[in-house]
Amino acid sequence: MKNHTRYFIVSMLFFASSLNYGDRATVSLTKTNLSDSLGLDSVWMGYLLSAWGWSYVVAQLPAGWLLDRFGSKRVYGAGIFFWSLAIFLMGFAGTLHGHAAFFALFALLFLAGFALAPAFPGNGRFVAAWFPTKERGTATAIFNSSQYFSLVLFAPLMGWIVHNFGWQYVFWTMGALGMVLTPAWFKFVHSPKSDPHVSPTELAYLEQGGALVNMDMAGKTGARFTVKWSHVRQLLGSRMLLGVYLGQFCITTITYFFIQWFPPYLENRGMSILKVGFVAVLPALCGCAGGILGGQFSDWLLKHGRSLSFARKLPIVLGMLLSCVMIVCNYVTADWIAVVIMCLAFFGKGFGALGWAVVSDTSPKEIIGLSGGLFNMIGNTAAITTAIVIGYLVKGSGGFAAALIFVGANALGAIFFYLFVVGEIKRLELKLDSTAGK
Repeated sequence: MKNHTRYFIVSMLFFASSLNYGDRATVSLTKTNLSDSLGLDSVWMGYLLSAWGWSYVVAQLPAGWLLDRFGSKRVYGAGIFFWSLAIFLMGFAGTLHGHAAFFALFALLFLAGFALAPAFPGNGRFVAAWFPTKERGTATAIFNSSQYFSLVLFAPLMGWIVHNFGWQYVFWTMGALGMVLTPAWFKFVHSPKSDPHVSPTELAYLEQGGALVNMDMAGKTGARFTVKWSHVRQLLGSRMLLGVYLGQFCITTITYFFIQWFPPYLENRGMSILKVGFVAVLPALCGCAGGILGGQFSDWLLKHGRSLSFARKLPIVLGMLLSCVMIVCNYVTADWIAVVIMCLAFFGKGFGALGWAVVSDTSPKEIIGLSGGLFNMIGNTAAITTAIVIGYLVKGSGGFAAALIFVGANALGAIFFYLFVVGEIKRLELKLDSTAGK
């Protein structure tokens, strides 16, 4: 093929998603300074860490509807700007004191959650439109690995900023980065049929391979497929999709332990915030590598004749089993051994994080955005539960032993759902009969 425009698109998704996850981690990486400044214990910080999760979860179905109605580019781009603006404004909470600052931070994080919501359903739509079925595992793994690479990019930067300037500057820096990204997004990101750089050869390759290249073309004037509540009922009525959604809740619990509580876990072991910022990079790199290798392994299995179900489920099961090794950290005292174990655990989590590929493979083609929103809504409920449950576990025990067991149990839960609930992985056909809108 003459060019590979689809890989430029997925690189843009990767960077936007890295920023998305970096902004979610801002409170985690400023936790010690914030809690000292505001006088908050681990339970209060757990609630603050969960603040964006409440609105993020509530906004998933509306975000999916907006993506299907108005297209991925516009909705996603607007989200980048508004979540970055909310993060930027959080820096000014430093002018307040005590609980007033807490509630200002909570409110702005809550607002940011609404704007963060379209990103990953939008990623799923872009991958479904830009990649043939046999390449979706790799493409999904690339943008999904952003959850780890975000810490590679931003954890050392945020740790250095907190150490030298204070927590407020973290929010100003991260917010400004997103607002700078917004115009680049609108200039360079397009759907396959409207991208000026895609060649006819590549476009034909995409269409022949099952890419949904016309997804955002119907209705540039707004006349797109009408999403109805009956479609939500059909999605939830599918045992296959329900198993995928619940499996994602378990997998995402591991993600949010890493984003919300891994830096505090390292501080609990006696590391300084500056050291935490650099040490957190190691498991993040392993998670990133695991994510890309898991997607490539899944696509390799497909290209060598394995069924779609086998090719998606095997990496998930192997990855989740490896994630469980984090529990061993409860029995080691040397920090370097604990970090090595966490590297293995997050490599495994990345290797098995193929939920978005499965959603692209299984969702009805008319409502991929809606299905992605529902998938992300159920999965990201873990942003709330992980923050709060671990907050109570840490306060109750004075350490992270119970928290690691809780996270490991969720890895086993993901295996259960994929092996015993999901069944065969295939695209669900949407029922469009006369009663569909009733």
